[in-house]
Amino acid sequence: MTASAEEPKRTPLAGRHLELGARMIEFAGFWMPVQYSGVLAEHRAVRTAAGLFDLCHMGELRFEGPDAAENLQQLTTNDVFRLEPGKGQYTLLCNERGGVVDDCLLYRLGPRDYLLVVNAANTDKVREWARARLRGRVTLRDESSETALIAVQGPRSQTIVGRALEQDFSDLPSFWARTVHAHGAAILVSRTGYTGEDGFELYLDAEAAANLWDRLLQVGQADGLVPAGLGARDTLRLEARLPLYGNELTEEISPLEAGLGFAVKFDKGDFVGREALLAQQERGAARRLIGFEMLERGVPRHGYPIVHQGREVGWVTSGSFSPTLEKEIGMGYVPAALALEAGAEIAVDIRGRLRRARVVEGRFLPRP
Repeated sequence: MTASAEEPKRTPLAGRHLELGARMIEFAGFWMPVQYSGVLAEHRAVRTAAGLFDLCHMGELRFEGPDAAENLQQLTTNDVFRLEPGKGQYTLLCNERGGVVDDCLLYRLGPRDYLLVVNAANTDKVREWARARLRGRVTLRDESSETALIAVQGPRSQTIVGRALEQDFSDLPSFWARTVHAHGAAILVSRTGYTGEDGFELYLDAEAAANLWDRLLQVGQADGLVPAGLGARDTLRLEARLPLYGNELTEEISPLEAGLGFAVKFDKGDFVGREALLAQQERGAARRLIGFEMLERGVPRHGYPIVHQGREVGWVTSGSFSPTLEKEIGMGYVPAALALEAGAEIAVDIRGRLRRARVVEGRFLPRP
């Protein structure tokens, strides 16, 4: 049986989604909820109150041993040596050409203990890619199948997570994590997310996931918490101008082209892809990622051509209707030589019709 013909995996929360009437789709080899009440309602709930997300499809790779830090310093673009126990960082894995193998979150759990959280579709690839490059006293264990990940995102998330776990998280800074014990489970609580809002991501044993999900929904009702699916997660991350692997990031696109240079630390020493990225930085990237808002009706979809002054110059990577801005927005790659600044007019070829758009710098929404 081929991989494409295999039955999609089910997360530990699949039964809960069906009980809640979710519409399920196959995503990265898993049955996942794309929506419950509807993408617009779920999106707006996250912006105004809070949303509850099943992220159990994500991959968790554990690196342990005296040489764990040195190996991760070689594998990733960010500076692992800056991490204190409990601290996390956004980082990337690159190939020798400087293309992105995956974008990840890396946590230092202890002196010689690290957790790398990878995109679901890339878990197997990253595991084998990393394993082939490990040297010295370090072990890599794939804990994806035994680990659940639940996210609570939105302005009411701190109140909800605190009440559910009977803890105070007001002193937990962004990109920090700590382990708490609640309701018979050890839970790694991280102040991170993928929505542009304040939020928390909770890692725990898969067997305890359903109980935590129920607890969060129960205590969060008074604060407007709703279950939210992949549809809302995508529109939320797009409004925050966060990249999606397979769209803004691929093995043919570099972090510098994607505007992720902040996560590439050339001064830390050698890492996979450094030479290619350094050469690209010195000569200048050939293309760059832009954000834009549509001036005429039409949804810019992945792969649609971007046109400037009558000439096709690039392509759309992501696009959707923005429930917050109530207009269509998107991202895409264009030649860096065009030097398109904020306010510059472009067009998107939407099924053979050119629709006007305007370049937007930075996030589409202000930071909360």
